[in-house]
Amino acid sequence: MSQAADMTGKPSDEAMLVLTFDLQGETFALGADLVREVLDVSPETKVPGAPPFVDAVINFRGKVIPLADLRLAFGMERTEASRDSRIVVIEHEILGEPTLIGLRADKVHEVTSIPLHDTEDAPRVGLRWRTDFIRCLAKREGELIVVPDLAHIFATRGGAVGTVVPFAQS
Repeated sequence: MSQAADMTGKPSDEAMLVLTFDLQGETFALGADLVREVLDVSPETKVPGAPPFVDAVINFRGKVIPLADLRLAFGMERTEASRDSRIVVIEHEILGEPTLIGLRADKVHEVTSIPLHDTEDAPRVGLRWRTDFIRCLAKREGELIVVPDLAHIFATRGGAVGTVVPFAQS
């Protein structure tokens, strides 16, 4: 990601507003405009034959939505939900249709602003994760924050081609 573009690709010389959350001790962030709601863990229904990355659905306000586990995209182990676990509901466009998707999170922290001058592209070597799954890395108070490329992750792992659209644009 160029430092001259925000999470939606629009020019910005300011900062990106993100929701930070943990996956197995690592801090990740999503553009806050993608987030529809943060939920406590709710009952899920496994979907036979679905890819492991998106193998369950949940009821969100009377709608059945897929539940994805970003840990699996980043080669982490699937873990049981804890007292701090949450589901982050985002809007993701799949084949031109805005689609609600739940993302498992070990812990949700806050909505915060990250100055774009504190972000950089993922290095091509030295990371344990696929660099094409990372939109950018951000540094804040000595901590590394991973901003995933949801469009590429869902296109690769979710079985459908799509792009992430900010909720406000739908």
